[in-house]
Amino acid sequence: MSELLWDDVKSFFDLEWEGCLPDVWVTGTTVRDWQAVLDLIAVSAWRSEYSEGGVVMPTPCAGDVLSRPADAECAYLRVWPTPDVLAIFRLQSAEEIGFDVDLRELQGQERLDVLCGLLGAIGRRLVKPVVMTPEGDWDQSHPVLGFDPESDRVVLLAEPPIS
Repeated sequence: MSELLWDDVKSFFDLEWEGCLPDVWVTGTTVRDWQAVLDLIAVSAWRSEYSEGGVVMPTPCAGDVLSRPADAECAYLRVWPTPDVLAIFRLQSAEEIGFDVDLRELQGQERLDVLCGLLGAIGRRLVKPVVMTPEGDWDQSHPVLGFDPESDRVVLLAEPPIS
C-alpha cells in the first residue's frame, strides 16, 4: 500500500506551486551520515553520477568531498531511483543533506511512490526525518511532507492548499 495517496497530495505537486524544484533536507547530519547515503546509493539499483564543476568522475568518499576548500567547484550527485525520476544532491555541508527533485517528474501515484521510497530509504538508513519543502525554503520553515522515523513512513506535514 502507498504511504501517501496522490489525490491527497497532488496540490503540492502542482507545477505552478512555489516552483518546480522543491528541496529535500536531512538536518543535524555528519560526514558519517553523508557516507551512509553514498553507501546506500552504491548498493541500490539506482543509477548515479557524481560531478565537480560539471566534470563527471567516480564518487569519492564523503570525507574527501566535504573537506574540499570552500571555493572548490560545486559537487553534485545525480541519482535516478528510476530512469525517469532524478534527485540532485548538493554535497556542500556535513551538517545537512540537501537535494532537489523535479515536480514535472513526480506526477501521479506511481511517481509519488518512487519519491516516498527514496525518502524512506534515506530516512531509514539514517534514522532521521527527511523533509520536503517548497523551492527556496532554505530555513525549512514550511515542510510539506517527509519521512517520519517514529512512524517509519512518509507523512504529510502540512495541509494541502485549497484549490
